[in-house]
Amino acid sequence: MNKIVVLGSINVDTILNISHLPQPGETMHMEDRSTAGGGKGANQALAAVRAGADTAFISKIGKDHAADFMMKTFKEDGLNVEHVTFSETEGTGKAYILLQDGGQNSILVYGGANADVTPADVDAAKDVIKDADCIIAQFEVPIPAITEAFKIAKENDVLTFLNPAPAPNRREIPDELLSLTDIIAPNETEAEIITGVHVDDDASMKEATKAMHDMGIHTVLITVGSKGSFYSFDSGKTGFVNAFKVNAIDTTAAGDTFVGALMAKLDHDMSNIEEAMTYANKSSSITVQTKGAQNSIPYEKQIEI
Repeated sequence: MNKIVVLGSINVDTILNISHLPQPGETMHMEDRSTAGGGKGANQALAAVRAGADTAFISKIGKDHAADFMMKTFKEDGLNVEHVTFSETEGTGKAYILLQDGGQNSILVYGGANADVTPADVDAAKDVIKDADCIIAQFEVPIPAITEAFKIAKENDVLTFLNPAPAPNRREIPDELLSLTDIIAPNETEAEIITGVHVDDDASMKEATKAMHDMGIHTVLITVGSKGSFYSFDSGKTGFVNAFKVNAIDTTAAGDTFVGALMAKLDHDMSNIEEAMTYANKSSSITVQTKGAQNSIPYEKQIEI
């Protein structure tokens, strides 16, 4: 059983079902509205623990009803929430998901307490990071906190996994953070933002991964939606793992499910990379068949191939 630490966000999602994105000046009716747990960090933590990993979560919430709702879910799933703390000034994060017919989504995020995560919060969780096999982080919490966490991890032979989403401008990503990153997992759009390479075929995918290797990153994974996932080691080994073909209803949390499930199964030496990616792709394929984020993330017994 892998020991995973996730440093990341907690959001309560409001899902707005619409036929299409409104045009400027257009007023349109929603087909439906619902609320669910979300946040990239919380999604990835739940994906990892549901896939069988011993998972701890470092995050921040507000002192509100939304926090009660989220903490109940975490505890029911057996997630270690010792280091999920309360912000004194901000409410729990929120996201508004515009879900179109066909399953594609656009998301608006209010950071709230997620923006209040500090290096001091990370230092308070130093012992749980030291004891982990891997730490996962995304860009929905401040970069200084992520950098501090990755420093602690690297000093203790803990794998560092960066999901660079939502991707900021490349100039906003410190070189120090990239040099502390063992594994980076962007999608095509995020890969282009980081490297400047437009990823649309095998050649450009390899060009983008080389650029990230040149930044000091050992392993690069690029997810390409319904097609699957590409991986590259700085040793020169590459490969592609196909996605499972399903009828997608809602792609929310698909990428987060991939990340959590992958790291629940990936060996420290990455020797089982294709097996772990296949497992992660299977997990994501289940997620997209249900509306919502955390309620759609599958359990280990559902994922077995």
